[in-house]
Amino acid sequence: MRPRMILYTGKGGVGKTSVAACTARGCAAAGLRTLIVSTDPAHSLAESLTVDLGPDPTPAGELLWGQEISAQDELERHWSGVQEWLGELLVQRGVDRISAQELTVPPGLDELFALLALQSHAESGEWDAVVVDCAPTGETLRLLSFPDVARWWIEKVFPLERQLLAAARPIARSLLDISLPDETVFADVQRLSHRLIAMNEILRDGERCTVRLVMNPDRLVIGEAMRTYTYLNLYGYLTDAVIVNRMFPAQVGDYFAAWRRVQAEHMELVESAFAPLPILRAPYFEQEVVGPGMLDRLRAELFAGFDPAAVLVAAPAQTIEVRDDGATLRLSLPLAEKGEIALRQSGSDLIVSVNGQRRTIALPTAMASMQAGEARFEDGALHVRFDG
Repeated sequence: MRPRMILYTGKGGVGKTSVAACTARGCAAAGLRTLIVSTDPAHSLAESLTVDLGPDPTPAGELLWGQEISAQDELERHWSGVQEWLGELLVQRGVDRISAQELTVPPGLDELFALLALQSHAESGEWDAVVVDCAPTGETLRLLSFPDVARWWIEKVFPLERQLLAAARPIARSLLDISLPDETVFADVQRLSHRLIAMNEILRDGERCTVRLVMNPDRLVIGEAMRTYTYLNLYGYLTDAVIVNRMFPAQVGDYFAAWRRVQAEHMELVESAFAPLPILRAPYFEQEVVGPGMLDRLRAELFAGFDPAAVLVAAPAQTIEVRDDGATLRLSLPLAEKGEIALRQSGSDLIVSVNGQRRTIALPTAMASMQAGEARFEDGALHVRFDG
C-alpha cells in the first residue's frame, strides 16, 4: 500500500517548513515510519529539525527520516540525453560550453525533478507516511499542472515524432547545419512524461494524498492562499486543511493590540473563504520554532483534537471543470436551502451568500473573461455555469 502523503505549500516566509516538520514528528510519534522531504530549492528543513540532512534519507529521530532532495542529481538522472544534445547544439551556435550547460535546463525544471523523486518513495513500500515541504505556492502550482501537459505530449506528439524526425534529419543537415535530436533525447522526454503521469495519479489519490495550505493572518497572504485553493481544486488535488500560523495571543500587550484586532478581522475572511475545511491555528511563539522541543509545542497547538496523519476531509468542497465553451463550478453546501443562496460576481471573484454568510471564491485565470450564467442547487451542491 502506498504511504500517506501530505504536501505543505504556502507563500514564502509563512512558517511552512516548521509546520511540515512538526507534522512529520507527529506521524512518527504515532508509530508511523515517516519521511519528511524538502523539494524547495532554498532548503531550510535541516535547520528546522537541527539535523544534518543530505540528498538521501537521513535519520532525524525515532521512526523519522529527513531528506533535502538534490535537484541536480535528479536532473542528471532524467535529463542527461536532452542536456547533451542541447549543449552540443548551443556550442555549435557559438555559446561557450559552461553557459551552454546552464541553458540546457529550463527554469523550474529542477524543481519538477525534485517533485518526481517522491514517486520512488511512494512506491518503495518503505514508508508509512511521507510529508513534503514544497516550494512556495507559485512554483508548486506550476509543477502540479505539468502532468496534464505531459499527457498531451504522450497522446499528440510522440506517435508522430519518429516519422517526422526521420524525414527532417537529411534536410536539417544539408540546409540548416543543425543536428536534430536522436532516440536518446526522445527517450528522456518520453520517460519523463510517463513518470509525470504516474506521479499525477499518486498526488490525485485523495484517500492517501492531500495538500495543506499554510498562511499567516495577513490579507495579501490570505488572498494568495485563496487563489491557490481554487487552482488545487481545478487540477483535481484534495486540500484537507488550512493552517493559520503566527496568530497573536489574547494577552499580547498594548504594542501589538492593534495587530491582533486586524488579525481577528482577517480571520473572518479565512473562515468564509475556506469553510468547511478544518482551519488549524498556531500562535506566535515567544521564540523561534527550531528543534524537537519547539516543533512538538507547535504540533500540540496546531493539531489539538486532530490526528496529523489523518485525511481531514473526505472529498473536495469545491471543484471546477473548464471546457472549450465555458466552465462549471460545483460547491458543496450540504446544509443550505435553495432560497437562502445568493450569487454575485465581482471581477475575478465569485461571492456566494448563504443566509447572510458569505464565501469568496477566487476564480482561476482561465475563467477571468467568463461570466457566471445559470446556477442550480441540487443534492446539497451549488452548480454555477460560466460562459466564455
